[in-house]
Amino acid sequence: MPIGEKNSLIAGCGTHHIAVQARDWDASLKLYRDVLGMELVAEFGGPDRKIILLDMGDGSHMELFAPTETSPAPNSESPNDPLMHFALANLDTRAAIEHVRQAGYEITVEPKDLNLGGLSVTIAFFLGPSGESIEFFQTH
Repeated sequence: MPIGEKNSLIAGCGTHHIAVQARDWDASLKLYRDVLGMELVAEFGGPDRKIILLDMGDGSHMELFAPTETSPAPNSESPNDPLMHFALANLDTRAAIEHVRQAGYEITVEPKDLNLGGLSVTIAFFLGPSGESIEFFQTH
């Protein structure tokens, strides 16, 4: 796992994992494991709820929670989803967004180059199978 070196207040601070409540387990596995290439690190939870930890590629993780009987159904409104979006670092946002487009995911923001307070980036967004907003974030 990458260890952050730039935070002077919390040593080693960085992203460990992002947790997503899957609405459709198989569709979530397809995106994160098969389309985005994340590898299984751990599988835990109980018989009533499966949880897996996937390595995103740099040692940071995606934690997927299997749906339960009370989980929101696919495509339903869920005011309690606290996740606004998460960003995946990459080396080529345009290629990454084309990859997920070809896999059938909805692109919500086409790639665009921005200057974010002196930081030159290329970003794009798409929707995951549980309605989660996923950003590709490339720094230049």
